[in-house]
Amino acid sequence: MNQEIFLCSISNINSGTCSEDCKFCSQSVKYRADIDRYKQKPIEDIVEEAKIARDSGALGFCLVTAHKGLDDKTLDFVCNVARSVNAEVPELRLIACNGTASVEQLLTLKEAGVKAYNHNLETSRDFYPEICTTHPWDERYETCENVKKAGLVLITGGIFGLGERQEDRVSMIKALASLDPTSVPINFYHHNEALPLTPNALTVDEALALITLTRELIPNAERIMVAGGRELMFGTRQEEIFKAGANSIVIGNYLTTSGREKNKDLSMLSALDLEIARTVK
Repeated sequence: MNQEIFLCSISNINSGTCSEDCKFCSQSVKYRADIDRYKQKPIEDIVEEAKIARDSGALGFCLVTAHKGLDDKTLDFVCNVARSVNAEVPELRLIACNGTASVEQLLTLKEAGVKAYNHNLETSRDFYPEICTTHPWDERYETCENVKKAGLVLITGGIFGLGERQEDRVSMIKALASLDPTSVPINFYHHNEALPLTPNALTVDEALALITLTRELIPNAERIMVAGGRELMFGTRQEEIFKAGANSIVIGNYLTTSGREKNKDLSMLSALDLEIARTVK
């Protein structure tokens, strides 16, 4: 495992406006979760977030929108944000995470300076109807294929702890492997009382084993990232994720939940004698 740790930061540039029914997502208007909701974050605020991310050691900066996919208005907004961030914080690798997308839309993002696209499969094809009925799993898989056709770096992963079986977890990981992604973000379900799912029942040891399994089944991935739910899932045992096979984390806040203070993550990496990646292929 590469002992350089890749840090990524997230900017929720559009929040809580999604009409889909994904049961794990507090950004769905269906569940009326108590979160901040806004159509477009001011671009100057996003640029400031990018500067903070860079100064914290992040190389990746992900622009996330809360919609099923890209429409013309959202595409224009993301492109404008990308151009603004690239102009002022060129050190960052821009990632877009905007739902289902066509090859043409992805090429437009690429022209605006986006380098990678994140679209998660979330779970296995068989279990997926249990957590989402408003769009199919196959559409997610097709978007991941489109990312590669457009020549963007593919980032795709999923969520553990949604009530799925172990065979569903293995199935999802194998589906991810078939896409040959560069980076695989692993999320652990962070329960919100407004959502219809039960709280994540995974133990820390089970979660660590899933990181190891992901590394084993997707050996060509440059990065296995532990993303959403890290602090809640692992608590005082967060340092163990690196021995389990992770070499990337999200630093700072998530979409609708707070992350750990950046200095605590940086201190953890320093104490483990893990270097922060300064360049990306």
